Amino acid sequence: MVSKKTKIVILKTDITQLSFDAIVNAANKSLLGGGGVDGAIHRAAGPELLAYCKTLGGAETGEAKISPAFNMKAKYIIHTVGPVWRGGKNGEEKLLRAAYQNSLLLADQNKLRSIAFPSISTGVYGYPFEKACIVSLNAISDTLKNLEFIEEIALVTYSENDFVQYKEIYNAFEKGQ
Repeated sequence: MVSKKTKIVILKTDITQLSFDAIVNAANKSLLGGGGVDGAIHRAAGPELLAYCKTLGGAETGEAKISPAFNMKAKYIIHTVGPVWRGGKNGEEKLLRAAYQNSLLLADQNKLRSIAFPSISTGVYGYPFEKACIVSLNAISDTLKNLEFIEEIALVTYSENDFVQYKEIYNAFEKGQ
């Protein structure tokens, strides 16, 4: 699935505690904070993140923008906006794929070596978890072929159920490659 230099791990942890070069924020279009992962990242980074994000001008669905991580262990936060699930016939897969791809491309452009992703759009945006996992793995696999710097990717879950399910999906994906 991936180049020999890229390691993919699935972790059950609090993404705000990771010391990766970048963590990905599943943001809303304003980039000014919200609930779930977005709110947790804004709280962990501190008020400087909100001030910085005000200068970014928001982001469209599938787009990615970068900021310092301020009070977090990570160096940077890559903010991406995933799609709201509307039944799967409204371009959601293409937009979710773009969120992963653009985050990876931005990390590589900034010569970052490690990046941690939450499961984008599977919370309040309602994207079915299994479908989102498959989209993320395909997007990562396809995008890594064109990247120079990424050495480690973490796919981060917060619940035990999501962790077990993501590992099963990843193992089946690897066997199918």
